[in-house]
Amino acid sequence: MKVSVPYGRSFLPFEAPDGRLRSVLTSRLHELKAGAPEKDLVRASLNNPIGSAPLRDLAKGKKNVVIISSDHTRPVPSAVIMPLLLEEVRAGNPDANITILVATGGHRATTQEELLTRYGPDIVKNERIVVHNSHDDGVLVRVGTLPSGGDLILNKLAVEADLLVAEGFIEPHFFAGFSGGRKSVLPGIASYKTVLANHCAEFIAHDRARTGILEGNPIHADMVFAARSVNLAFVCNVVIDSDKRIIAAFSGEMEQAHEKGCQFVGRYARVKAVPADIVVTSNGGYPLDQNLYQAVKSMTAGEATCNKGGVIIVAAECSDGHGGEAFYRTFEHIPTPEGVMNLILARGRDQTEPDQWQIQIFARVLMDYTVIMVTSAPKEMVEHLNMRWAPSLAEAVSMGEDILGNPQASITVVPDGVAVIVDKA
Repeated sequence: MKVSVPYGRSFLPFEAPDGRLRSVLTSRLHELKAGAPEKDLVRASLNNPIGSAPLRDLAKGKKNVVIISSDHTRPVPSAVIMPLLLEEVRAGNPDANITILVATGGHRATTQEELLTRYGPDIVKNERIVVHNSHDDGVLVRVGTLPSGGDLILNKLAVEADLLVAEGFIEPHFFAGFSGGRKSVLPGIASYKTVLANHCAEFIAHDRARTGILEGNPIHADMVFAARSVNLAFVCNVVIDSDKRIIAAFSGEMEQAHEKGCQFVGRYARVKAVPADIVVTSNGGYPLDQNLYQAVKSMTAGEATCNKGGVIIVAAECSDGHGGEAFYRTFEHIPTPEGVMNLILARGRDQTEPDQWQIQIFARVLMDYTVIMVTSAPKEMVEHLNMRWAPSLAEAVSMGEDILGNPQASITVVPDGVAVIVDKA
C-alpha cells in the first residue's frame, strides 16, 4: 500500500511491505469537504457567535483594540481571518486603534517576510503589527498568580486593551489537550517566566496533560485562568484540513466557542491505536516540521500506537535545524533519557528550565522506543540527540528491522501525527 507522508511543503512516498501494514491512522477531518468558501465560513461564524454578542457590537465605544494572532510556527490562515476581524471591529467602531499582536510564546521573532506571507502586503503596510517578545520585561506587566502558583506576567498591550480578541486554530495538542482559544494568551503573549511555570515537570507528567484532554488538565486550567485574567473577550478559531484550508469556524466567547471547536475536532480526529513494531509518522509538514524540537509532537502519536521497545520513524524536514539550544544540549552532561527524566522530575514548579517540557516528553519517548528521523537536519545533529538518522522512509524501515532483529516487523502509519488523537488500545 502506498501512503503519502507530509514533509516540508511536500510529501514523501511510502510503500509499506506486503502483508506487514497493520493500519493507516488518519483524522477524518481530512475527508470533510467545506460547505462554503473559507471567507464565508469565517464570516458566518462571526455573524453567529457562540455565547457572545457579535464582535462589531463588542467594539462599540472601545478605543484600543488588540487582536492576538498566531506566529509563523502555526498554519493559521490569517490572510483569510484577519481582514474579516478588522472589518468587524471597524464596523462597530471606525475610529478604533487596532493593534495586531503576534503571539510568539517562547519562539523566535516572526520575520518581516513571514508577516507578509501570513497577512499579505496590505495588512503589513497599513496595520500596526507588534511581535511579542517574552523575554523583554519592558513590554510585560504582572497581572496576578496562576492556579499553579507561578507569576502571571503578560504583554502590556493586551492588559491595557479596551477590547482583546484572538484568532487561532484548533488541533490536538500533545499536553494542552487542544490548541486554540485560551492558548493565544498563555503561552502566546506571556512572559517566558510564566510559560516556564505553566510547563512545569509536575504538570507535564500529569496523566491528564495529554492529547485531546481538557477536563482535569492542570496546564489547560492555568491557560484559562490567564485568558480570563486579561479579559480575552472574543475568539475566532478555525479548523483546517491537510491542505491547511478552513473547513469549520467557531467564533464567540473564549471558552464556549473553543469548547465547541474542540468537540468538533475530537469527533473526527480520534482514532483507536493499532499497535505495531514500527510506527511511521510526521509533524504534518510545514510549518510544524521546521525543527527537531517541534518534531517531538508527532513522536507522542507514535508512542500511543507503538509496541513498547519498538521503533518510531518521524519524517520532519527541520529546515530551521534543532530549534532550541537547551533542547539540543539535552544529553551533553547526562547521556541517558532515564537520567534526564530523573533530573527533570526532581525540579519543583518554580524550577522549570527552558525547553524542559519538550525535553521531558522527548526523554519519555526515548526511554521506551528507538526514534529514527528522516530529515534534512544533519546526521550529527540527530545523533547528538540520541536518535538515528535515515535518508529515506524505506531506509528507516530497514534500519528499524535491523534494530528489532525482525525482518517481518509489523507497521502502522500515522501520516500526520499532530492531526490525530490516538486512543491507546
